[in-house]
Amino acid sequence: MEISVIIVNYNVRQFLENALFSLKRAMEGLAGEIIVVDNASDDGSVEMLKEKFPDVVLIRNKRNVGFARANNIALQRARGRYFLLINPDTVVQEDTIRVMVSFFDENDDVGLAGCKILNPDGSFQLPCRRSFPTPWVSFTKTVGLSALFPRSRLFGRYNLTYLSPDETYPVDAVSGSFMMFSRRTYEQVGGLDETFFMYGEDLDYCYRVQKTGFKVFYVHGTKIIHFKGESTKRSDINEISVFHEAMRIFVKKHFGHSFLLRLFLSLGITLRAATAFLGRLGRPLSVALLDFMLTFCAMLLGEMLRYGALFRFPEYAYPIVWIVPPAMVVSALFFSGVYTTNRYSVSRSGAAVIISYVVLSAVVFFAKDFAFSRIVVAMAGVISVLVIPGWRLLFRFAGTGGAYGSSRKSLFGRRTVIVGTGPSAQAVLKKLRGRVADGYEILGFVSTNRRQIGERIAGLEVIGSIDNVGRVISDRRVSEVIFSTEGLSFTDILSVIGRSSSRSVNFRLVPNSLEAIIGKASIDELDAIPLVEIEYNIHRPTNRLVKRLFDILLAMVLVVTVYPWKLLSWTLGGKKREPEARPSWISLLPQILLGKLSFVGLPYDESREASRVPGVGLNGQASYLGPRGLTGLVQLHEHEKLDAEETEKFKLYYAKNQSLILDIEILLKTMLGRK
Repeated sequence: MEISVIIVNYNVRQFLENALFSLKRAMEGLAGEIIVVDNASDDGSVEMLKEKFPDVVLIRNKRNVGFARANNIALQRARGRYFLLINPDTVVQEDTIRVMVSFFDENDDVGLAGCKILNPDGSFQLPCRRSFPTPWVSFTKTVGLSALFPRSRLFGRYNLTYLSPDETYPVDAVSGSFMMFSRRTYEQVGGLDETFFMYGEDLDYCYRVQKTGFKVFYVHGTKIIHFKGESTKRSDINEISVFHEAMRIFVKKHFGHSFLLRLFLSLGITLRAATAFLGRLGRPLSVALLDFMLTFCAMLLGEMLRYGALFRFPEYAYPIVWIVPPAMVVSALFFSGVYTTNRYSVSRSGAAVIISYVVLSAVVFFAKDFAFSRIVVAMAGVISVLVIPGWRLLFRFAGTGGAYGSSRKSLFGRRTVIVGTGPSAQAVLKKLRGRVADGYEILGFVSTNRRQIGERIAGLEVIGSIDNVGRVISDRRVSEVIFSTEGLSFTDILSVIGRSSSRSVNFRLVPNSLEAIIGKASIDELDAIPLVEIEYNIHRPTNRLVKRLFDILLAMVLVVTVYPWKLLSWTLGGKKREPEARPSWISLLPQILLGKLSFVGLPYDESREASRVPGVGLNGQASYLGPRGLTGLVQLHEHEKLDAEETEKFKLYYAKNQSLILDIEILLKTMLGRK
């Protein structure tokens, strides 16, 4: 047997499935086996393996025995001439196995080798080739010299950043995410050191391989993608702590005599822990500081509006006037949860600001020494109520709020293209259309050839090919590229990702099963459990009242400011109001005021009976899906030629998630015509 591929899996079912699909392609025509050691996963990994990959050798552990121990179990059963230890959160090219086998066959002095590894954004993953942590290497890494002078042979040795990633050469160590060695090496060196639970065992093995006289090589001729750290995300393991404990074990084992190395390692651990702690605090503190400064500026602006100039208060008042209101607002925001789980919540931040200024107004009313500031506080309150929720609203529109506690991403979120045009790609499109909450704005398909450019498939245009995908990303301001792996080679996928590494784009893969979209930032399940909603947002009296008040207010503003000019143009032009099936939005403003229409809702030509869906409400009764509107989710996607099922999903989504924020998003998206 030519090769035995060994994968240790722990709760990364979607990544494992994708890795196995790519490995199956890479091993076509080769005599080999794939062994998966599962460390007591509870995410359905074992069931998936039995169903979709029955030919894979499965070893089930009753508990998580760690990376080294699990690999050793498989190595004892492996039958190949070569062994490849590879992580489940990887994707290999079709030529990867052959390139590596040929490299070993042509170089007798090679004991172990790794290949070029890319991050999901296409950038080079530095730890795929590195030096041993000698005192000097550890010192340059700890004090930051390796980051300041990456091209220096003297300072850049930690990750060998002074060497080109597009050349092949011997190195101290390669990454355990892709580590290939021969049976001859294994027989002389033995298995991995099980003292290492996770991390460090690859470094230790490379060190032991070289002690026996073999060389360790970095091979640039083929590449893989490594999503990195997915198993640790799904466990209660402290990744930083485990990593540094592994480094301690390695140093004690191989460099125990070096006091300097132990000192630098301890210093590095302390600095990393402090950096991680500050990183966790940094974002909430920066948001609180922004709110504090905005409230402070609101007080200054209120004073200027009231008196026409600044510094008109008595001197004794300024420390209190400048500090107490911002502090009260920030405190109210903190207790409302906008610095933790609901960071971009517009409603919570607005309510917190209103409550804090109500309290402030009461305090000022009874504090006679500050009676002069009552109007200023009122003005500052109005400004703060607009500004503090306002900047959060802008972030929601930018699509950044979904990651911080919001259950619904903005409609202005991920500008997405799908690479592929076949049935699988069309199935991905259909699933994404039914998942409005995930925030995907599908711009079009990218074909594998230029001949299809300009065609429309499933109502969506083919806007580019793999050859010019970089131009498509730039011109269309794409933030998400989704690869349909069926009918598309992994070599093409990695080639596209590698060429686009300098762009701010998230590349994601959809396995053949079409169950999930895999990316570095997250995994989006495409097949969710269907739940029957008893009551949608559109059913709630408060939502309907707010929606109606918003319609009346906006319609009145437009009637006063725009409608007269339109009437005048009709009169001067001798035109009559059009009796079309779809009149202009200006001519429909009176119907909005009368409550017959809304600015946002179901299609204008929708019948009243169609605004209800059978079997969704209580006791199977028809459920109200909202009024007809000038625009809406269905109208925004009309050009995509939605089928009846997709149209119904958009209607249900709107009814379920209707809010003032969603209505404003739809209106803005309609006016901006973002496509």
